[in-house]
Amino acid sequence: MKNIFLLIILLPAFVRSQSLAPYQPTAAEEKNAYQQAAHLDSIIRGKAYKTTVRPHWLPNGKSFWYKNYLKDSTVEFIMVDAVKGTKAPAFDHAKLAAALQQYDAKHLPVTDLIIEKNVLKFAIKEQWYDYKNGRCTSIPAPIIHNTPGAFRQIPRWAFHDDNTASDTSSPNKEWVTTIHNGNVFLKAGSSSDSVQLTTDGNTDQPYGALQWSPDSRYFVGYRIRPEKIKSIHHLLSSLPDQTRARLDTEEYAQPGDPFTSFEMFIFHPSDKKVTKVNTPLYDFLGKPYLRWRKDDPRYFTYEKADRGHQRFRIIEVDATNGNTRDLVDEQTKTFIYESRIFTHYLEATNEIIWSSEKDGWYHLYLIDALKGTIKNEITKGPYVVRDIDSVDEKKREIWFKASGMNAGEDPYNLHYYRISFDGTQLVSLTKENAQHNLSFSPDRTFYLDTWSRPDLPPVTTLHRTSDGKQIMELERADLQDYFATGIRLPEVFTAKARDGQTDIWGIVCRPRNYDSTRRYPVIENIYAGPQDAFVPKTFMSFSEMQSLAELGFIVVQIDGMGTANRSKAFHDVCWQNLADAGLPDRILWIKALAARYPYVDTTRVGLYGTSAGGQNAAGALLFHPEFYKAAVSACGCHDNRVDKQWWNEQWMGYPVGPHYAAQSNVTNAAKLKGKLLLIVGEADNNVPPESTYRVVDALIKANKDFDLLVVPGMGHSDGGPYGRMKKRDFFVKNLLGVMPPERN
Repeated sequence: MKNIFLLIILLPAFVRSQSLAPYQPTAAEEKNAYQQAAHLDSIIRGKAYKTTVRPHWLPNGKSFWYKNYLKDSTVEFIMVDAVKGTKAPAFDHAKLAAALQQYDAKHLPVTDLIIEKNVLKFAIKEQWYDYKNGRCTSIPAPIIHNTPGAFRQIPRWAFHDDNTASDTSSPNKEWVTTIHNGNVFLKAGSSSDSVQLTTDGNTDQPYGALQWSPDSRYFVGYRIRPEKIKSIHHLLSSLPDQTRARLDTEEYAQPGDPFTSFEMFIFHPSDKKVTKVNTPLYDFLGKPYLRWRKDDPRYFTYEKADRGHQRFRIIEVDATNGNTRDLVDEQTKTFIYESRIFTHYLEATNEIIWSSEKDGWYHLYLIDALKGTIKNEITKGPYVVRDIDSVDEKKREIWFKASGMNAGEDPYNLHYYRISFDGTQLVSLTKENAQHNLSFSPDRTFYLDTWSRPDLPPVTTLHRTSDGKQIMELERADLQDYFATGIRLPEVFTAKARDGQTDIWGIVCRPRNYDSTRRYPVIENIYAGPQDAFVPKTFMSFSEMQSLAELGFIVVQIDGMGTANRSKAFHDVCWQNLADAGLPDRILWIKALAARYPYVDTTRVGLYGTSAGGQNAAGALLFHPEFYKAAVSACGCHDNRVDKQWWNEQWMGYPVGPHYAAQSNVTNAAKLKGKLLLIVGEADNNVPPESTYRVVDALIKANKDFDLLVVPGMGHSDGGPYGRMKKRDFFVKNLLGVMPPERN
């Protein structure tokens, strides 16, 4: 029924669009389009002014200066009094230029400023000057004392500590440990005699990575089972001043490869007892990071994400007996996005702030670390916490970024908030329907907010942090010269996903001088890597998409289902399903675009992408040839068994099963229809080049026609300038039906 409804909606638009003649320029017209695109690329840069404000706060924390870049590379320096809400030229530009004698007033290369009690000090090329009474005097670099920040940035904790070095001396210096022939030895600091604590270690499976408790009563060690990481190879064919190729080899773990494992033990120096901790092997990406409890170092915790990414725990260990309990134990049937897990340990109150998607959205929880229970959900609702800016343990507040909280706007737009640990007193620091980027004063009394969208030029405002009140507007982007080039801002466009309910968001770039009475081919810039979302959300003064559009295309970028920053259900579409790439949603989105604009030609659709986007672009021709007709695939991870372990197991799961092969572009290469250009750099150490070569091998065996560009010496890339030129030529030839300009 849903498909019938879509057919009823789209069919009249399809009939209407077919009445328009296809846009198909002559060779001469297309040559001119190349020239116009190159001209736009050269003139558009530097035509957008006042798009950003980078504040340089003075030591008093109440004033700051910034530099505006204006027309013809001129500059101006502005001083802002944040308390009064006023701004003015930071100094008399003409007088300072006259004093310096070698610069004009509009091109002063000042890199730093200090203004105190009407005394101006400034730096040019790391040389400082003092300006008084119309004269400039060289001075030593001043010592700048900035106001200390009241908040600290909170990094995401690492689950793993890859450093396997051992602590040798206890914190109280009474004990010394050594490892000999793979076993642990202990001696008193004043003694020369050592006691052997283990006997089953050896050089192949040694004990090691010892770590003392803060009170020196215990230390933790591991029986280590090393696994050598296998290698990949690159043949560098075109080295300068050499007549032979060079073989480079490096370690590279692929899905299914084993990892070094760590079996945890507690050592008791007082009675020389060794206790095996009641916990499974730590067998994923290194040894655990230990946190000893501050008020009772009998206990420590560590975090464990199981291989396969379906279980995450915070485990507490009792060092007296090796018993454990789970303070947090999250399990899922799909995946837990390990690298986005946030934990913050509140030592003074024995609490933990922890992030989870357990309710279907990425939110924060407050954990009682003594009871091992959730005290409360801190954030809640159909929105996504995107990042933690800082935690104020004294005020019990969290400062964070989120998207999707504001109804009626793009759910990807970043907004800034603060909230109490108990989930009350939520304060929004950003209001406008846009993507926001905040910059705080050193003591966080004030902040600057720069907000924009792809279809909305940037505005920068100054605010008071206590209540978010706007003090003043600092700058609004000046785009007069920018628009004089004839360029138009991208359109933000939405359409329904395959479920008929979820909004899919993307942007549209058109040629400057398109003719709405002609039908233009569509090219999608695709990247469906599940680790993030990728459609730009801020103003772009220049983009390759717009440059490509100038050749006679409608160029789009879309975030389909299976990408991040939406609900858990939206993200789960990618689970063991990377070949999907949100392509069903993307197809519906482009069809909806054509229903709105008849000049969008859905019979001539191509796409291009790099890395995961390269996998997606080639896969579109294999799995959806009824819609996509041409693809440029650069350094694609075409077979998820060949690519890096951590990325692919995160989304495709562990162990490696038949689903890996079923979705491989190599396995499915014989299904190719349409036109395909493969690009690969021979020195790619991100996605091994053999990922592309295996596709080439399979295509040759299937007697398929395709194009291949191998770039000597190039790493993980879209092919560089030459590859981008070949990409344009490929689409011009295969979607417009015109031969590109002759360059020989």
